[in-house]
Amino acid sequence: MQMRPCWAEIDTQALKENYRYLAAMAAHEAELLAVVKANAYGHSLALCAPAVEQAGARWLGVTTVEEGIAARALCPKARVLVISGIFPGQAAAAIQFQLTPSIWESWQLEELEAAAREAKTPAGSLPVHLEIDTGMSRQGVGLDDLGRVFPHFGPDSPLRLEGVMTHLFAADEADGRVTEEQMKRVDETLGKISAAGLFAEWLNVGASAALLAGQAKVLAETAARHGMKAMMRPGLALYGIVPRFDPAYGAGQEPATLTAARAALKPVLAWKSAIVGLRSIPAGASVGYNGTFVASEPMRVALVAVGYADGLDRKLGNHFGLLVRGRRAPLIGRVSMDQVVIDITEIAEAAVGDEVVLIGSQGAETITAFDHADLTGTIPWEVFTRLGGRVARRAV
Repeated sequence: MQMRPCWAEIDTQALKENYRYLAAMAAHEAELLAVVKANAYGHSLALCAPAVEQAGARWLGVTTVEEGIAARALCPKARVLVISGIFPGQAAAAIQFQLTPSIWESWQLEELEAAAREAKTPAGSLPVHLEIDTGMSRQGVGLDDLGRVFPHFGPDSPLRLEGVMTHLFAADEADGRVTEEQMKRVDETLGKISAAGLFAEWLNVGASAALLAGQAKVLAETAARHGMKAMMRPGLALYGIVPRFDPAYGAGQEPATLTAARAALKPVLAWKSAIVGLRSIPAGASVGYNGTFVASEPMRVALVAVGYADGLDRKLGNHFGLLVRGRRAPLIGRVSMDQVVIDITEIAEAAVGDEVVLIGSQGAETITAFDHADLTGTIPWEVFTRLGGRVARRAV
Protein backbone atom coordinates (compact mmCIF):
# COMPACT_ATOMS: atom_id res chain seq x y z
CA MET A 1 0.00 0.00 0.00
CA GLN A 2 1.26 3.49 -0.84
CA MET A 3 1.98 5.41 2.35
CA ARG A 4 1.20 9.02 3.22
CA PRO A 5 4.00 11.14 1.75
CA CYS A 6 5.77 12.30 4.90
CA TRP A 7 9.13 10.68 5.60
CA ALA A 8 12.68 11.12 6.83
CA GLU A 9 15.62 9.94 4.77
CA ILE A 10 18.47 8.57 6.88
CA ASP A 11 21.87 8.60 5.21
CA THR A 12 23.51 5.67 6.97
CA GLN A 13 26.73 6.13 4.99
CA ALA A 14 27.01 9.70 6.27
CA LEU A 15 26.44 8.38 9.79
CA LYS A 16 29.27 5.88 9.40
CA GLU A 17 31.59 8.55 8.03
CA ASN A 18 30.70 10.89 10.89
CA TYR A 19 31.47 8.20 13.46
CA ARG A 20 34.81 7.40 11.84
CA TYR A 21 35.69 11.09 11.69
CA LEU A 22 34.91 11.58 15.38
CA ALA A 23 36.75 8.38 16.30
CA ALA A 24 39.82 9.60 14.43
CA MET A 25 39.58 12.93 16.25
CA ALA A 26 39.68 11.11 19.58
CA ALA A 27 42.23 8.50 18.46
CA HIS A 28 44.78 7.45 21.10
CA GLU A 29 42.96 9.61 23.65
CA ALA A 30 39.40 8.35 24.11
CA GLU A 31 37.09 5.49 23.17
CA LEU A 32 33.78 6.65 21.73
CA LEU A 33 30.37 5.56 22.94
CA ALA A 34 27.83 6.25 20.18
CA VAL A 35 24.69 7.78 21.68
CA VAL A 36 21.61 6.26 20.08
CA LYS A 37 19.10 7.10 22.80
CA ALA A 38 15.64 8.53 22.03
CA ASN A 39 15.35 6.49 18.83
CA ALA A 40 18.81 7.67 17.77
CA TYR A 41 17.84 11.32 18.28
CA GLY A 42 14.73 10.69 16.20
CA HIS A 43 16.76 9.23 13.34
CA SER A 44 15.73 5.58 13.95
CA LEU A 45 17.51 3.23 16.32
CA ALA A 46 16.83 0.37 13.90
CA LEU A 47 18.81 2.10 11.15
CA CYS A 48 21.46 3.90 13.16
CA ALA A 49 22.61 1.39 15.77
CA PRO A 50 23.72 -1.24 13.24
CA ALA A 51 25.30 1.47 11.07
CA VAL A 52 27.54 2.86 13.81
CA GLU A 53 28.46 -0.65 14.90
CA GLN A 54 29.51 -1.41 11.32
CA ALA A 55 31.57 1.79 11.39
CA GLY A 56 33.51 0.49 14.38
CA ALA A 57 31.53 1.51 17.46
CA ARG A 58 31.91 -1.00 20.29
CA TRP A 59 29.71 0.92 22.73
CA LEU A 60 26.15 2.22 22.33
CA GLY A 61 24.43 4.63 24.70
CA VAL A 62 20.70 4.47 25.43
CA THR A 63 18.46 6.07 28.05
CA THR A 64 16.44 3.18 29.40
CA VAL A 65 16.46 -0.57 29.80
CA GLU A 66 13.65 -0.70 27.22
CA GLU A 67 15.85 1.08 24.69
CA GLY A 68 18.73 -1.16 25.69
CA ILE A 69 16.73 -4.32 24.96
CA ALA A 70 15.89 -2.94 21.50
CA ALA A 71 19.55 -2.07 20.89
CA ARG A 72 20.65 -5.52 22.03
CA ALA A 73 18.32 -7.17 19.50
CA LEU A 74 19.89 -5.06 16.75
CA CYS A 75 23.51 -5.33 17.89
CA PRO A 76 24.08 -8.58 19.81
CA LYS A 77 27.81 -8.00 20.28
CA ALA A 78 27.83 -4.32 21.28
CA ARG A 79 28.31 -3.04 24.81
CA VAL A 80 25.14 -1.11 25.72
CA LEU A 81 25.27 1.53 28.45
CA VAL A 82 21.95 2.54 30.02
CA ILE A 83 22.73 6.18 30.75
CA SER A 84 19.70 6.97 32.92
CA GLY A 85 20.08 3.82 34.97
CA ILE A 86 17.47 1.30 35.96
CA PHE A 87 14.00 1.98 37.27
CA PRO A 88 12.39 -0.22 39.96
CA GLY A 89 11.85 -3.77 38.76
CA GLN A 90 14.27 -3.57 35.83
CA ALA A 91 17.43 -5.10 37.27
CA ALA A 92 16.67 -8.65 36.13
CA ALA A 93 16.05 -7.49 32.56
CA ALA A 94 19.27 -5.48 32.55
CA ILE A 95 21.16 -8.63 33.53
CA GLN A 96 19.27 -10.89 31.12
CA PHE A 97 20.03 -8.65 28.13
CA GLN A 98 23.62 -7.96 29.19
CA LEU A 99 23.14 -4.22 29.58
CA THR A 100 25.51 -2.02 31.55
CA PRO A 101 23.57 0.34 33.81
CA SER A 102 24.77 3.63 35.15
CA ILE A 103 24.00 3.84 38.87
CA TRP A 104 24.06 6.43 41.63
CA GLU A 105 21.27 5.50 44.07
CA SER A 106 21.67 2.92 46.82
CA TRP A 107 18.41 1.22 45.86
CA GLN A 108 19.70 0.72 42.30
CA LEU A 109 22.76 -1.07 43.63
CA GLU A 110 20.68 -3.14 46.04
CA GLU A 111 18.25 -4.19 43.33
CA LEU A 112 21.05 -5.10 40.92
CA GLU A 113 22.83 -7.10 43.63
CA ALA A 114 19.65 -9.00 44.50
CA ALA A 115 18.82 -9.77 40.87
CA ALA A 116 22.41 -10.82 40.16
CA ARG A 117 22.45 -13.21 43.12
CA GLU A 118 19.11 -14.63 41.99
CA ALA A 119 20.66 -15.23 38.56
CA LYS A 120 23.73 -16.79 40.26
CA THR A 121 25.99 -14.19 38.69
CA PRO A 122 29.64 -14.71 39.74
CA ALA A 123 31.34 -12.16 41.97
CA GLY A 124 32.56 -9.07 40.14
CA SER A 125 30.97 -10.00 36.82
CA LEU A 126 28.16 -7.41 36.53
CA PRO A 127 29.71 -4.13 35.28
CA VAL A 128 28.18 -0.79 36.24
CA HIS A 129 29.18 2.83 35.66
CA LEU A 130 28.97 5.10 38.67
CA GLU A 131 27.47 8.49 37.84
CA ILE A 132 28.91 11.31 39.94
CA ASP A 133 27.35 14.76 40.31
CA THR A 134 30.01 17.37 39.58
CA GLY A 135 27.69 20.36 39.55
CA MET A 136 24.64 19.68 37.39
CA SER A 137 22.41 18.67 40.32
CA ARG A 138 20.47 16.23 38.18
CA GLN A 139 21.55 12.61 38.50
CA GLY A 140 24.65 11.26 40.14
CA VAL A 141 26.02 10.71 43.61
CA GLY A 142 27.49 13.74 45.35
CA LEU A 143 31.13 13.72 46.38
CA ASP A 144 30.15 13.72 50.06
CA ASP A 145 27.90 10.68 49.59
CA LEU A 146 30.41 8.36 47.94
CA GLY A 147 30.81 6.41 51.16
CA ARG A 148 27.35 4.90 50.85
CA VAL A 149 28.25 3.47 47.42
CA PHE A 150 31.61 1.85 48.18
CA PRO A 151 30.34 -1.08 50.31
CA HIS A 152 28.38 -2.44 47.33
CA PHE A 153 31.66 -3.31 45.58
CA GLY A 154 33.07 -5.72 48.14
CA PRO A 155 34.93 -8.89 47.09
CA ASP A 156 31.80 -11.03 47.31
CA SER A 157 29.54 -8.64 45.42
CA PRO A 158 28.42 -9.55 41.90
CA LEU A 159 28.89 -5.90 40.96
CA ARG A 160 32.03 -4.53 39.31
CA LEU A 161 32.83 -0.83 39.15
CA GLU A 162 33.75 -0.65 35.47
CA GLY A 163 33.35 3.07 34.86
CA VAL A 164 32.96 6.47 36.48
CA MET A 165 30.92 9.01 34.54
CA THR A 166 29.61 12.54 34.76
CA HIS A 167 27.85 15.06 32.52
CA LEU A 168 29.70 18.21 31.45
CA PHE A 169 26.73 20.55 31.56
CA ALA A 170 28.40 23.62 30.06
CA ALA A 171 30.83 22.13 27.53
CA ASP A 172 29.31 24.43 24.88
CA GLU A 173 30.40 27.57 26.75
CA ALA A 174 33.40 28.99 24.95
CA ASP A 175 35.39 30.11 28.00
CA GLY A 176 35.45 26.56 29.40
CA ARG A 177 35.53 27.69 33.05
CA VAL A 178 32.62 25.53 34.24
CA THR A 179 34.06 22.45 32.53
CA GLU A 180 37.43 23.09 34.14
CA GLU A 181 35.81 23.19 37.58
CA GLN A 182 33.90 20.01 36.87
CA MET A 183 37.07 18.20 35.82
CA LYS A 184 38.70 19.23 39.10
CA ARG A 185 35.80 17.57 40.94
CA VAL A 186 36.22 14.48 38.76
CA ASP A 187 39.88 14.30 39.70
CA GLU A 188 39.03 14.67 43.39
CA THR A 189 36.38 11.95 43.17
CA LEU A 190 38.72 9.51 41.46
CA GLY A 191 41.20 10.06 44.25
CA LYS A 192 38.55 9.11 46.81
CA ILE A 193 37.63 6.00 44.84
CA SER A 194 41.26 4.92 44.71
CA ALA A 195 41.67 5.60 48.41
CA ALA A 196 38.74 3.26 49.07
CA GLY A 197 40.64 0.48 47.32
CA LEU A 198 38.42 0.49 44.24
CA PHE A 199 39.38 0.72 40.58
CA ALA A 200 37.37 1.59 37.47
CA GLU A 201 38.59 0.93 33.96
CA TRP A 202 36.78 3.77 32.20
CA LEU A 203 36.45 7.50 32.85
CA ASN A 204 33.28 8.25 30.91
CA VAL A 205 32.93 12.04 30.44
CA GLY A 206 31.92 14.50 27.74
CA ALA A 207 29.58 14.64 24.77
CA SER A 208 29.79 16.24 21.30
CA ALA A 209 30.69 19.77 22.41
CA ALA A 210 33.55 18.57 24.61
CA LEU A 211 34.94 16.30 21.89
CA LEU A 212 34.76 18.95 19.16
CA ALA A 213 36.31 21.59 21.40
CA GLY A 214 39.38 19.39 21.84
CA GLN A 215 38.70 18.16 25.39
CA ALA A 216 39.68 14.55 24.64
CA LYS A 217 43.29 15.28 25.55
CA VAL A 218 42.35 16.78 28.93
CA LEU A 219 40.08 13.85 29.69
CA ALA A 220 42.74 11.34 28.66
CA GLU A 221 45.31 13.00 30.92
CA THR A 222 42.90 12.93 33.87
CA ALA A 223 42.11 9.28 33.24
CA ALA A 224 45.78 8.35 32.93
CA ARG A 225 46.60 9.88 36.31
CA HIS A 226 44.31 7.27 37.84
CA GLY A 227 45.29 4.35 35.63
CA MET A 228 42.05 4.58 33.65
CA LYS A 229 41.05 4.89 29.99
CA ALA A 230 38.98 7.78 28.66
CA MET A 231 35.56 7.46 27.05
CA MET A 232 33.43 10.18 25.41
CA ARG A 233 29.78 10.12 24.34
CA PRO A 234 29.10 11.97 21.05
CA GLY A 235 25.46 12.40 20.16
CA LEU A 236 24.48 15.41 18.04
CA ALA A 237 27.78 15.45 16.15
CA LEU A 238 27.28 11.82 15.23
CA TYR A 239 24.21 12.91 13.27
CA GLY A 240 26.15 15.63 11.47
CA ILE A 241 25.25 18.71 13.51
CA VAL A 242 27.90 20.80 15.25
CA PRO A 243 26.68 22.34 18.53
CA ARG A 244 26.84 26.10 18.83
CA PHE A 245 29.04 27.60 21.50
CA ASP A 246 27.88 30.44 23.74
CA PRO A 247 29.18 33.00 23.50
CA ALA A 248 30.47 32.35 20.02
CA TYR A 249 34.23 32.21 19.66
CA GLY A 250 35.82 35.41 18.40
CA ALA A 251 37.74 35.65 15.15
CA GLY A 252 40.65 33.23 15.18
CA GLN A 253 39.73 31.84 18.63
CA GLU A 254 37.72 28.78 17.63
CA PRO A 255 39.58 25.50 18.24
CA ALA A 256 40.87 24.01 15.01
CA THR A 257 39.03 20.77 15.80
CA LEU A 258 35.72 22.61 15.81
CA THR A 259 36.41 24.47 12.58
CA ALA A 260 37.39 21.25 10.83
CA ALA A 261 34.30 19.44 12.10
CA ARG A 262 31.99 22.06 10.61
CA ALA A 263 33.36 21.21 7.19
CA ALA A 264 33.64 17.45 7.64
CA LEU A 265 30.47 16.28 9.39
CA LYS A 266 27.50 15.48 7.19
CA PRO A 267 23.81 15.80 8.19
CA VAL A 268 22.28 12.34 8.39
CA LEU A 269 18.57 13.21 8.30
CA ALA A 270 16.47 14.88 5.61
CA TRP A 271 12.75 15.43 6.33
CA LYS A 272 10.42 15.50 3.36
CA SER A 273 6.78 15.56 2.31
CA ALA A 274 4.92 16.26 -0.92
CA ILE A 275 2.34 18.55 -2.46
CA VAL A 276 -1.00 16.75 -2.31
CA GLY A 277 -3.28 19.48 -3.61
CA LEU A 278 -3.26 22.80 -5.47
CA ARG A 279 -5.74 25.65 -5.61
CA SER A 280 -6.04 29.29 -6.56
CA ILE A 281 -7.52 31.68 -4.01
CA PRO A 282 -8.80 35.25 -4.49
CA ALA A 283 -7.73 38.34 -2.60
CA GLY A 284 -9.41 38.39 0.79
CA ALA A 285 -9.44 34.60 1.22
CA SER A 286 -8.34 33.36 4.63
CA VAL A 287 -6.00 30.38 5.07
CA GLY A 288 -6.04 27.89 7.93
CA TYR A 289 -7.55 27.89 11.39
CA ASN A 290 -8.73 31.28 12.68
CA GLY A 291 -7.73 32.98 9.45
CA THR A 292 -4.32 34.13 10.66
CA PHE A 293 -3.34 34.65 7.02
CA VAL A 294 -5.49 36.61 4.60
CA ALA A 295 -4.52 36.87 0.94
CA SER A 296 -3.87 40.45 -0.13
CA GLU A 297 -4.00 39.46 -3.80
CA PRO A 298 -4.90 36.39 -5.88
CA MET A 299 -2.58 33.51 -4.97
CA ARG A 300 -1.75 29.95 -5.88
CA VAL A 301 -1.33 27.73 -2.83
CA ALA A 302 -0.39 24.10 -2.19
CA LEU A 303 -1.46 21.64 0.46
CA VAL A 304 1.42 19.64 2.02
CA ALA A 305 1.02 16.41 3.99
CA VAL A 306 2.77 17.35 7.23
CA GLY A 307 1.62 18.90 10.48
CA TYR A 308 2.35 19.30 14.15
CA ALA A 309 1.50 15.64 14.83
CA ASP A 310 4.53 14.86 12.65
CA GLY A 311 6.74 17.23 14.64
CA LEU A 312 6.38 20.51 12.74
CA ASP A 313 6.13 23.22 15.38
CA ARG A 314 2.92 25.31 15.31
CA LYS A 315 4.97 28.45 15.92
CA LEU A 316 6.33 28.19 12.38
CA GLY A 317 2.97 29.14 10.86
CA ASN A 318 3.33 32.41 8.86
CA HIS A 319 7.04 32.56 9.81
CA PHE A 320 8.82 29.86 7.82
CA GLY A 321 9.33 28.49 4.34
CA LEU A 322 9.64 25.02 2.83
CA LEU A 323 11.56 24.03 -0.28
CA VAL A 324 9.75 23.25 -3.54
CA ARG A 325 11.66 22.83 -6.79
CA GLY A 326 14.73 24.37 -5.15
CA ARG A 327 12.93 27.53 -4.01
CA ARG A 328 11.50 28.66 -0.69
CA ALA A 329 7.73 28.62 -0.48
CA PRO A 330 6.31 30.60 2.48
CA LEU A 331 4.29 28.61 4.99
CA ILE A 332 1.00 30.51 5.32
CA GLY A 333 -1.66 30.17 7.97
CA ARG A 334 -1.45 28.01 11.04
CA VAL A 335 0.24 24.62 11.10
CA SER A 336 -2.56 22.06 11.44
CA MET A 337 -2.24 18.65 13.04
CA ASP A 338 -1.81 16.88 9.69
CA GLN A 339 -1.40 19.54 6.98
CA VAL A 340 0.10 22.90 6.09
CA VAL A 341 -0.44 25.33 3.24
CA ILE A 342 2.40 27.00 1.35
CA ASP A 343 2.42 29.90 -1.10
CA ILE A 344 3.62 28.76 -4.53
CA THR A 345 2.44 31.82 -6.46
CA GLU A 346 6.01 32.48 -7.60
CA ILE A 347 6.70 28.81 -8.38
CA ALA A 348 4.43 28.41 -11.39
CA GLU A 349 5.75 24.97 -12.32
CA ALA A 350 4.89 23.41 -8.92
CA ALA A 351 2.64 20.37 -9.27
CA VAL A 352 0.89 17.72 -7.21
CA GLY A 353 3.43 15.08 -6.18
CA ASP A 354 6.35 17.51 -6.01
CA GLU A 355 8.76 16.80 -3.18
CA VAL A 356 8.73 19.33 -0.33
CA VAL A 357 11.77 19.60 1.94
CA LEU A 358 11.41 20.56 5.61
CA ILE A 359 14.99 19.70 6.63
CA GLY A 360 17.66 19.13 4.03
CA SER A 361 18.76 20.47 0.68
CA GLN A 362 17.03 20.97 -2.63
CA GLY A 363 18.86 22.68 -5.45
CA ALA A 364 21.03 25.41 -3.98
CA GLU A 365 18.82 25.90 -0.92
CA THR A 366 19.12 24.22 2.47
CA ILE A 367 16.95 24.14 5.59
CA THR A 368 18.65 22.98 8.78
CA ALA A 369 17.48 21.82 12.19
CA PHE A 370 18.98 25.06 13.50
CA ASP A 371 16.61 27.01 11.20
CA HIS A 372 13.65 25.28 12.85
CA ALA A 373 15.13 25.72 16.32
CA ASP A 374 15.95 29.40 15.95
CA LEU A 375 12.38 30.32 15.02
CA THR A 376 10.77 28.22 17.72
CA GLY A 377 13.05 29.02 20.63
CA THR A 378 14.48 25.54 21.04
CA ILE A 379 17.50 23.43 20.05
CA PRO A 380 18.21 20.91 17.25
CA TRP A 381 18.05 18.01 19.73
CA GLU A 382 14.35 18.75 20.29
CA VAL A 383 13.65 19.33 16.60
CA PHE A 384 14.92 15.85 15.78
CA THR A 385 13.47 13.95 18.72
CA ARG A 386 9.95 15.30 18.30
CA LEU A 387 9.63 13.88 14.77
CA GLY A 388 6.49 11.79 15.04
CA GLY A 389 6.29 8.04 14.85
CA ARG A 390 4.21 8.20 11.69
CA VAL A 391 7.08 9.91 9.87
CA ALA A 392 8.59 6.89 8.13
CA ARG A 393 12.38 6.60 8.44
CA ARG A 394 13.99 5.33 5.25
CA ALA A 395 17.63 4.40 4.78
CA VAL A 396 19.18 6.01 1.70
